[in-house]
Amino acid sequence: MSVNQNKQKTLELRELALRDGLQLTQSFPTTEEKIKLISLEYLAGVRYFEVGSFLPAKTFPQFADIGQLIAYVETLEGTHSSALTLNVRALDDALQTQVNEVVISLSATEEHCQANIKRSIESAINLIRLAINKRNNVDGNPLVSCAISVAFGCSIAGHVDPDNVVRIAVQCAEFGAEKIAVADTVGFAGPSQVYALSKRVIREVGDIPVVIHLHDTRGTGIANAYAALEAGVRVFDGTLGGLGGCPFAPGASGNVAFEDLVYLCERSGFPTGIDLPKLFEARQYLAEVLPNETLGGVIAQALPPKNIDWQAHHFLG
Repeated sequence: MSVNQNKQKTLELRELALRDGLQLTQSFPTTEEKIKLISLEYLAGVRYFEVGSFLPAKTFPQFADIGQLIAYVETLEGTHSSALTLNVRALDDALQTQVNEVVISLSATEEHCQANIKRSIESAINLIRLAINKRNNVDGNPLVSCAISVAFGCSIAGHVDPDNVVRIAVQCAEFGAEKIAVADTVGFAGPSQVYALSKRVIREVGDIPVVIHLHDTRGTGIANAYAALEAGVRVFDGTLGGLGGCPFAPGASGNVAFEDLVYLCERSGFPTGIDLPKLFEARQYLAEVLPNETLGGVIAQALPPKNIDWQAHHFLG
């Protein structure tokens, strides 16, 4: 496959280390360390940050400072913050902040939806409509998006019918979702599968931005990202250092590394506005504050080639 250069080239690369990345870590950074990490990424050109989940602080202390992080991101020019909300209480808490986007989580299978958020798919989709109504009555007016987990295969239910994923995506769009993420939560997908489903969802939801959320559990993450890019996806999730993982994929590696996504997009002719050497400084800091975690990704190991302009976008033609 070769990327069609006539396609829209504006990209949105969303960094999720402080949300998805901290789900399974043995420890977590302090608020001051999180703020420094965000500032280092911002200096590297990152503008989209998912900073946590609105969950009970007693049970999930790694997200107890989510309000402070949202407030800090708001001070940085040109940034966009997002946060995960799993229920009405979380939604109400989110709407009391300056968060730019609330993400409603659901799954492509009933089994995973119940295990992950203790809700049915129908109930989670209904939360989108409720979020829209509540959003319209607050000053912040954040976007309301949804994330469809295990869209390419489920560690509990197994095979996932792509027709069902498309149906859920369309329902989310009809209920008012303003972005729709399709997630390979447990790393089952291959490039052809990602290309086909991404293409279908984009076609069915019209002008609503489609997000691809990939995990590198079985080493196909960056190949799947290119397949999504070729299919027309222009919004990508990743975590610095590939930090993260899914509780329903024991022993699995984390998300696709954000640094690898940057390199892929640049070499595919899509400017990201992100400076990789400066991003590596943020990665190094992440390694320092989480010394017991193994970071993933390959670009940080080999580094961009020094004898060519790796950010040149004219080489495709």
